[in-house]
Amino acid sequence: MAGIAADLDLPAVLRRVVESARALTGAGHGVLAVLGEQERFAEVVQSGGHAEYATAADLPDGPEALAVAVQVRDKVYGRLCLTGKDDGFTAQDHDQVAALAAAAGVAIDNATLYEEALRRERWRAASQQLTAALLTGEDSGKTLHTIAERARQVANASGAAIAMPNAQDPSTLVFEVVASPEPGHQKLVGATVPLEGTASGVAFSSGQPVVVREYGGYVVRQQAEAIPAMPVNVSSLDSAVVVPMIVGADTLGVLLVTKFRDTAPFTDAEVDLIQDFAGHAALAVEFARAEGDRRRLAVFEDRDRIARDLHDLVIQRLFAVGLGLESLRKVTPDEQIAERVAGFVRELDRTIRDVRNSIFSLQEPAEAHAGVRSDLLRMAQDSSGMLGFEPRISFDGPLDAAVTGPVRTDLLATVREALSNVARHAEAKAVSVDVAVDSAGRRLTVRVTDDGSGPGAGPDGGLTSLRRRADRWNGTLTVNAGEHGGTVLAWTAELPRAEGAR
Repeated sequence: MAGIAADLDLPAVLRRVVESARALTGAGHGVLAVLGEQERFAEVVQSGGHAEYATAADLPDGPEALAVAVQVRDKVYGRLCLTGKDDGFTAQDHDQVAALAAAAGVAIDNATLYEEALRRERWRAASQQLTAALLTGEDSGKTLHTIAERARQVANASGAAIAMPNAQDPSTLVFEVVASPEPGHQKLVGATVPLEGTASGVAFSSGQPVVVREYGGYVVRQQAEAIPAMPVNVSSLDSAVVVPMIVGADTLGVLLVTKFRDTAPFTDAEVDLIQDFAGHAALAVEFARAEGDRRRLAVFEDRDRIARDLHDLVIQRLFAVGLGLESLRKVTPDEQIAERVAGFVRELDRTIRDVRNSIFSLQEPAEAHAGVRSDLLRMAQDSSGMLGFEPRISFDGPLDAAVTGPVRTDLLATVREALSNVARHAEAKAVSVDVAVDSAGRRLTVRVTDDGSGPGAGPDGGLTSLRRRADRWNGTLTVNAGEHGGTVLAWTAELPRAEGAR
């Protein structure tokens, strides 16, 4: 019996218990079923064959079977059952297996304590890694990826994700990062869940951990109308833990860790460790944000100086050159030369417009008069977490004056969803967003261009809501392959006339 405690690896201890019981009695088959929640087995270890055991009712019973309880610290840990002895089990067999079960209880207790100590050490090391990432100046987007990936690895989980408040809809959370080796799970980046009626929402609102079984079933039902559809194997997710990421009185988001059905569910001790890790993670996120704000402030100081120089010097000089060329065109008798000069003037006008767009882009969003342009600039910054980079964004025309009210809401939702689709499907390294209003203030055009895998990478269903918004404003939606690869999404809307306009 001393052999069952040869080392402190819990799976090895459980396996040796079953093998030793078979060797002692000559049984053909042995099973040690570890009790879990709701009378279901958390783990089943077998030797000498394989059968399906889900609950105690499935275990062998009757005179041809020998069954004893394995207790750990006065609590039933599981049941050890033997079958398949040709001449039947004797009283001596029962006594020997009972003694083995008692020794097994001690060995399992020691192995469990050792495993918990190792688990605590792994979570401590993961928290230290977050601290190291902070010292390297890692940005908030990379910090979120580091948190999710380390949580998945240390918890031996199938996947981990981080959901943050949705700036476009305060009643929902949006999944910023997903860490999973499973194919298709990256498509969940950008998915939204309501605060009410979901595990993530409850954890965020209450500030308390939420533990769920059969998590995949809840997700599939809750996201039944989601576009794009959930990956097929999401339905196989079982045990899930959602913990809030809290700094002081503020909840920054939630950390979700989940396992498939064929793995042991999370224990209470693991939930406590995940919650502690989430606390360290929240500090890391807050520090990364503060560091990012400090860097952005330094950058914006330089940008403000550059913007002033562009406005006060460059644009004025270009404008003066344009006026000079226009005067020259009027006094030139040669029509061919006059037309060429007019072309140069038009090119200068386009250059001045581009420089003005650049000046606006150089402004800090909070200083950009709180118009739709500032909303789009802020959205570009916020999307860097799910894209892995910040998209380039440009403007043309009187956006802030012409794009207001419901059409503004639809514009922001369209750009957000277009960027989310790029993050889920395109595997792009660069994205540009061009938003323009014509000179009459009647037509809004959005072009989202990426260098990814092309328009065939995602399901057509992902465009349904974009097309619906375009139809609402008598607009159009087209998705085509780019001239040099990637995808070009074009969305248009007819802008309503302003009150008093003729």
